[in-house]
Amino acid sequence: MSDVDFGPLQHLIGVWKGDKGIDIAPIPGSSEDTPYFETISIVAVGDVTNAKKQTLVVVKYHQVVSNKSDGAVFHDQIGYWTFDPETGVLTQSVNIPRAVGLLAGGNVSDKNGRVEFSVKAIDGDKDWGVVQSPFMRDNARTVSFEHKVVVEGNVMTYEETTVLDIYGKTFDHTDQNTLIRS
Repeated sequence: MSDVDFGPLQHLIGVWKGDKGIDIAPIPGSSEDTPYFETISIVAVGDVTNAKKQTLVVVKYHQVVSNKSDGAVFHDQIGYWTFDPETGVLTQSVNIPRAVGLLAGGNVSDKNGRVEFSVKAIDGDKDWGVVQSPFMRDNARTVSFEHKVVVEGNVMTYEETTVLDIYGKTFDHTDQNTLIRS
């Protein structure tokens, strides 16, 4: 693996910690703002070849988010970031234990040390879509997912919006935080 060029994904590798997060989540009839802290661990996987025609570079991650008020974990997520150096296509796979997974696609740019990752998935899209259990589809359906991550040196910021069809309405569930690589 030492000879693998991770391209822009190299900027993600490390253990990131942040305590400035704000989660805006739906509750019946309203929303709730929850301050949080989190750790995102991102490790190099290497490269993978698909059908002897495509080679992707891959990192995997584990994100654990805890409520600032009591330290309780309220979100646990695992997945992969992949990058195709030939086409420039970026993907993020997301799996959460609520029986929801998705594959988001997009791009990455590197401008003067500011590396920006941007991906999106839409329920029903043939390329970048959402898979969810029947219960979640019928009670808290993920309509779309958008994630923007910016890395500048050892600082990562992100904004994420998951549009949900929940409690009889459409709701933009948002998260944002600033993290430092330790």
